Amino acid sequence: MKRASGESLVALEALLRELRSLAGVTERKPGIFYRQGGAFLHFHEDPAGPFADVKLDGAAFSRWPVNTEDERALLLTQVRWALVAGRRGGL
Repeated sequence: MKRASGESLVALEALLRELRSLAGVTERKPGIFYRQGGAFLHFHEDPAGPFADVKLDGAAFSRWPVNTEDERALLLTQVRWALVAGRRGGL
C-alpha cells in the first residue's frame, strides 16, 4: 500500500481541514501529521480506497478506512479522544 498522492488527498480535503484545525497536531507535509515531534497520522491509497494510519495509543499505528463520511467522522472522533487523553497524561 503506497502513501497517498496529492490527487488522493483532494478527496479527503474536508477531513484534512478538520485535522489541521486540531490543537496538538502539525501537518509537516500534505496529509502527514505529527504530534509532539513524532509521526502521528498519514494516509495511504489502496484499490479498496483511502486509509489512515494513526497512533491513537501514542505507540503503534493502526489502520482506519476513510472511504465514507461515517468512516472519516469516526476517525476524527478517535483522533480527538487520543489528543485529549494525551493532554491528560493518558498517552
